[in-house]
Amino acid sequence: MSYELNFGKAYSDQLPTLGEAMSEVIRFFGGKHIYGVGGDFAANLIAALDKDLDICPSSNEMHAGFSACAQAEVDGMGFCLTTYMVGSLPCTSAAALAVTEGLPVVFISGAPAESEVNKLAIHHTIHPNASWKAEYDNALEAFSALGMRVERLQGQRLAGHPNIAGQRFYQIVAEAYKNKQPVFIEVPRDQVFAKTQSLKLPSSLDNICCGGNILGGTELVVASIVDKLKHAKKPILYIGDRLKHNSILKALVIEFANKFNIPYATSWFAKGLFDEYEPLSLGAYNGVFTQTSGRDYIEKEVDYVIDVATSIFAQDCNIAFATGTHKIESFANKTLLKGGSLLEKDLVEIFKQLLTCDIQPFAYQANAEKAQKAASSTEEIDFNNLAHTLNSIQQQTDKTLVYLPEVGNSYFASYSLKVRDSQLGRSWLTNPWYGAMGTALPYARVIAQRLKSLGDTERAVVIIGDGGFHFQLNELIHFLKDQTNVTIVYMRNNIFHLGKSGDGDIYHCNDAQFDVHKLIAAYQGQSTTCKSVADFSDYFLTTLNVDGISLIEVLANPVEEKQSNELQLLNLYIKSKNCHPDAIAKWQAITEV
Repeated sequence: MSYELNFGKAYSDQLPTLGEAMSEVIRFFGGKHIYGVGGDFAANLIAALDKDLDICPSSNEMHAGFSACAQAEVDGMGFCLTTYMVGSLPCTSAAALAVTEGLPVVFISGAPAESEVNKLAIHHTIHPNASWKAEYDNALEAFSALGMRVERLQGQRLAGHPNIAGQRFYQIVAEAYKNKQPVFIEVPRDQVFAKTQSLKLPSSLDNICCGGNILGGTELVVASIVDKLKHAKKPILYIGDRLKHNSILKALVIEFANKFNIPYATSWFAKGLFDEYEPLSLGAYNGVFTQTSGRDYIEKEVDYVIDVATSIFAQDCNIAFATGTHKIESFANKTLLKGGSLLEKDLVEIFKQLLTCDIQPFAYQANAEKAQKAASSTEEIDFNNLAHTLNSIQQQTDKTLVYLPEVGNSYFASYSLKVRDSQLGRSWLTNPWYGAMGTALPYARVIAQRLKSLGDTERAVVIIGDGGFHFQLNELIHFLKDQTNVTIVYMRNNIFHLGKSGDGDIYHCNDAQFDVHKLIAAYQGQSTTCKSVADFSDYFLTTLNVDGISLIEVLANPVEEKQSNELQLLNLYIKSKNCHPDAIAKWQAITEV
């Protein structure tokens, strides 16, 4: 029985294909770009989605996944498209990152046609030659093992009745959006152009999870906070990384801080959310590793903390590596507002009510910024003065620098960067190495694309070492293809230095004969080697008005005194935990109260 005979011609004519429904859903959630790599099982998906969406080719599937993660960071949702199994499995590293960072990324994979799923082991499947059974669900099981929602869409099951694959796609994508977690969806290639039931999407994203989102007792929580504020003299807001993807709550928190003159600090994982040049900003706080001027105020003067949207489960990087020096973590007079409902609507309601309360503005006045000893213009540029030099550059230009440090020495040195507000809502993007490594250039590609669309009034700045650079440099082709702009600070020391505990070949990730300048020239970029602070500053400023790729090679010296202060402290702490007598004594001297 045909759809027309069953429901009539008018109904049959308005039925969309699954590909059309998927495109409609992706656009409803704000998706304009999909990052991916082609393949035969994904060919129909590419043909269907390419009509309405920009499918951005990536150099490999893992980087496509990382770019989708960056897309989720700045756009609210990320989309990745790959082929069956050999294409989707390399994305598990990016999926792990998305799980850890709470990123709503939709990993879409082409799959065999429903008629192809039988006893034959077709190409792309994982199949040992001694097996008695063909397995088609390995990718579904791999992503499921990460704690993700997974599903393979299904075709028509009853003659005359269209399938509900389009509706299922919407429901799974909506789940990713609401829960801020990635999902994995396989789409059989024979279903892409098959008819599916029509969708009637909500009028807006705000309406996809109506009802049941505000927990009971909000008024009591607000009353408790107001009472504690009335008895406090020097409160602060301590803001965590679960605020990263909620612009409504972010705006309310800042409005609350400004209205009642309450200073705020972020956790390390939430760095880059706010303009750290604002008078109420105390920067990013992380115990003894904190280099900002706000540390003394937090540890010596604060008498009440409102902890907003920090992680449910403590993570060591975020609490001073469990050194016991994170004063907010153990602060007694504190209200924890972790958020327990979808889209943090309970926290949204709390701050809406707080803004209407009769609270006397506080008398906080920002302390004058401690003058940091300026690096001599002839001093060698290295990790120990990189952040201070970049901060000085940021003060000399009106162009906001959006930093993308790679995990490693670059990551730790970047915590002393003082960041401005960005049109993207984030001016510092990285991942805290729980889920994945190797994201700086795939992230930078997305950021550069977005900044180009906004008029290139800001600049993407990558800070990266040898290991990360060689691991990711195949992404450079996309800056050339996209005609986007980036400044890369290449900290070259020829080794994996962070975590190095020997001189084996495994730590030597570069070669002295490598000529990075020829490589950058091949991508039509410009580059130079800078040795002094003055040379670095002068050249960096020129890159801000240069199109394409600009790279500054810094010959970093892998010795302790050239490390950033954060890394020197971390190395000292690790040595003390490994029972080095001198390190134990030094660590105790630093952390004594």
